[in-house]
Amino acid sequence: MSDLPLWRRLQPFVAVLLVAGLIGAPLWLVVVTAGKSQGEAIDPDFSLPSHWQLLGNLRQVWTDADVPAAFLGSMLIVVPTVVLVLVLGSMAAWVLARRTSRPIAVLYAVGISGIILPPAVVTVVLLLRQLGLAGTAIGMICVYLGIYLSTVIFFVTGFVRTIPESLEEAAQIDGAGPVLVFRRIVLPLLRPVLATATILICLYVWNDVFYAFFVVGGRLDTLPLNLFRVASAGLYLNNWNLIFAYVILMSLPLVAVFAVAQRKVISGITGGAVK
Repeated sequence: MSDLPLWRRLQPFVAVLLVAGLIGAPLWLVVVTAGKSQGEAIDPDFSLPSHWQLLGNLRQVWTDADVPAAFLGSMLIVVPTVVLVLVLGSMAAWVLARRTSRPIAVLYAVGISGIILPPAVVTVVLLLRQLGLAGTAIGMICVYLGIYLSTVIFFVTGFVRTIPESLEEAAQIDGAGPVLVFRRIVLPLLRPVLATATILICLYVWNDVFYAFFVVGGRLDTLPLNLFRVASAGLYLNNWNLIFAYVILMSLPLVAVFAVAQRKVISGITGGAVK
């Protein structure tokens, strides 16, 4: 250990300091500003508040900004989107991973092209209006499905290819059909990659303002849209303590999802290693 160059020995400490600075500093700024009074939070900085008012600010935001209604709106969109994207994406990925023909390869390329090809927002909004889905939760869910199916297909297809086909063949010999093979054999083995996809999709959809503003803006309230509305309307003008308190409330469900999904990832990987 002593023979290593100095810069090699300092690399772990430098990495920890960089991570602490890039993640810890913004997080500290949000928390301490959310705990300050309005006067102290006019110019946000890293100093501690003279008197912590975090719980009071959270309660004020919860009632004044109508957070419960916005939370229900976000859940109405996020939960069906995540479930449908994971189910449909994993089913498509299973078929694409088990077929090796040229048309299937072309179909796979088309399926993952959504990762690099941004959707045309104007065209999407006009199409939803023609279908009568503009301004509805169903229309917003369909938009997210079209955007994030490519991500799930890309992640899951590579994972499915690592699963031995002999497991599926054994189930087919026992008389199981394709649906039963997928549900009983393939889907349980996909838990680690689906947990990762769940974190990503929840993060994208939960924090989205851009697409939600054009599709359901003004008709259905979500947490990011509600924050944009109350901030732009002057309700929280210069009240950085309340804005950051709102950000904390909006982030708590994502933290819970990450904690649960992280345990799923660890248990899935260790379980597969033991088997």
